[in-house]
Amino acid sequence: MTPDAFLAGAGWQHAAREPITGDASTRRYTRLIRDDGARRILMEDPDGDVALFSRLARYLTGLGLSAPEIHAEAPGLLLLEDLGDALFARRAADAPDQETRLYETAIDALALLHRAPPPDGLDHATPARLAQMTDLAFTHYLPGVTGQTDPVAEQDTVAALSDALMQVNPETRVTILRDFHAENLIWLPERDGARRAGLLDFQDAMVGHPAYDVVSLIEDARRDVSEETRRATIRRYLDRTGTGAAPFEAALAAQGAARNLRILGVFARLAATRGKPHYVDLIPRVWRHLMRDLDHPALSAVKPHVIRALPEPTMPVLKRLKDRCPTP
Repeated sequence: MTPDAFLAGAGWQHAAREPITGDASTRRYTRLIRDDGARRILMEDPDGDVALFSRLARYLTGLGLSAPEIHAEAPGLLLLEDLGDALFARRAADAPDQETRLYETAIDALALLHRAPPPDGLDHATPARLAQMTDLAFTHYLPGVTGQTDPVAEQDTVAALSDALMQVNPETRVTILRDFHAENLIWLPERDGARRAGLLDFQDAMVGHPAYDVVSLIEDARRDVSEETRRATIRRYLDRTGTGAAPFEAALAAQGAARNLRILGVFARLAATRGKPHYVDLIPRVWRHLMRDLDHPALSAVKPHVIRALPEPTMPVLKRLKDRCPTP
């Protein structure tokens, strides 16, 4: 079905259309505005599983969270509730004194999510799975910088990280949304409690450790989070869930290391294969997050492998990554 036919069937064929900047995926988003002021979002994802997005959205709203309401769906197409433009990242930039409040609201949403059993059918982000997903750092970031791969270093790093994850957080027991950060959260002040955090981009959800989405929030590749907000965010989660501080800090470091190693590879791949050099500019921040994670004693066996294998993203390194971008 074409997007035009889909919108005609839903009664939105005459709405004005405004393209919305998308994410790193191939999904496309368009804001629809009718003459009566009603608004919707058209999501086009021909390569994705919109049925899973729809199922997860209904699961989240069923928990009392603010995911977009699904108004119509067809293969590769969804007509969604428009939650607006008040991204947490934008509001925090405009009003830095509100950053902590925003992040605490995001944690309230996570705490509510983590109290519920995960939906059926999601893959599990086990220690071995998370560690293996860091292979992108060795198949895209490393060769993007040096022109070579290092299968032995990759194997050693993955094994050490898998062991560290197994030691500090072996269980997978909550729904992790995986892209839980300030550019995927919408401020909805007219709603109450955790519902003030509008949720976007959750179609890659898995079952994993509670620390994963917390570290995704505070170790944001796209913006710096103040140390005050970082501490308040962690404290909020501990208070809301009764989790012990020391074990959770170790889990944050281990989950963060796995996440940031993968992101290094993802951003290098986006630059080299999709001609998106602006992702290279984010790599130094990801590297700083990674180094902070690796400084935790729980990652002492992992850090030497990473330092030996992966070059620090200096200016010459970043230039080499950008030089691999396809010429328009």
